[in-house]
Amino acid sequence: MDDDELHQVRITTGQASATLSLGGRDISKQVSGYQLSQVAGAAPVLVLQMAAHVRENFEGLAHVVIGDPPDPGPAAAAFLGAIDAGELERSVLNRHDLMDGGPNELTRALLQLLQEWARGEWNREVTDAVPQ
Repeated sequence: MDDDELHQVRITTGQASATLSLGGRDISKQVSGYQLSQVAGAAPVLVLQMAAHVRENFEGLAHVVIGDPPDPGPAAAAFLGAIDAGELERSVLNRHDLMDGGPNELTRALLQLLQEWARGEWNREVTDAVPQ
């Protein structure tokens, strides 16, 4: 078998589950999860996670893809490189809820704010706790 050979795949999704067929054969009960990805101009790649009850008994043809978890370094570097230092400083100094008077207060507040921004929490409204 040629490693680059494409196989007929059908994925039918429902509200809470999916049916997967490979070469016309239902393999849904043997799979605990899947990831389908495609780069423009290339064939899609389907990565299957086998169910826990599937040990060594799997019959069929498969293109095996072995992957490592992505290195977060480049994404973190790109994220941090896009931060406006002045905006970060202004934002953290306006966030009194992040300041507790403890050691390394500013650094901890900067890191907390960067974590919020990384999660997409850009416009968090915080009111000053001092009564007017």
